[in-house]
Amino acid sequence: MTEYEKMKEGQRFEGADPEINAGRANAFSRLNEINNANSHAVAQKKLTALLNHVGESSIINPPFYCEFGRQISIGNNSLINIGVTMLDGAPITIGDHVMIGPSVQLYTATHPIDFKARREWETYCLPIVIEDDVWIGGNAVINQGVTIGARSIVAANAVVNHDVPPDSMVGGTPAKLIKKLNT
Repeated sequence: MTEYEKMKEGQRFEGADPEINAGRANAFSRLNEINNANSHAVAQKKLTALLNHVGESSIINPPFYCEFGRQISIGNNSLINIGVTMLDGAPITIGDHVMIGPSVQLYTATHPIDFKARREWETYCLPIVIEDDVWIGGNAVINQGVTIGARSIVAANAVVNHDVPPDSMVGGTPAKLIKKLNT
């Protein structure tokens, strides 16, 4: 199994592996073109080529940042606002009709608690899933392995470390249930 395959499967992997570095370099180059495009239409076309999937009528507003791009799938009619960062060592799946505010951060990667392992840059990644009709407020952080349930709201500046049930509003650091939503 390659280091890239280990990364995608949530196993510890060597982050400086040549294949992984090539993927990062490719994304870096493409993101530079996207974030400096002379029109929104050009940026959208290049983003569609970089990411695994961008659904119909979805909009991604540059600047946009990711680590690889090819693990990111965005459904239909979704909006990714300016300054969003997605560290996509594992899949990031975003549903339909999702609104993600400015400067939101999605992190699939984490590191061991053991400092000796961190010295070796050990990393492992778990997927993030954002289901349909979710609204994530600006500057929120969604951490590895989290699923945000359908129709939920994540308040601005929240740090989400655990799954959010459908039809819920969460906020705070760490994010806690504020209330159940009536749909």
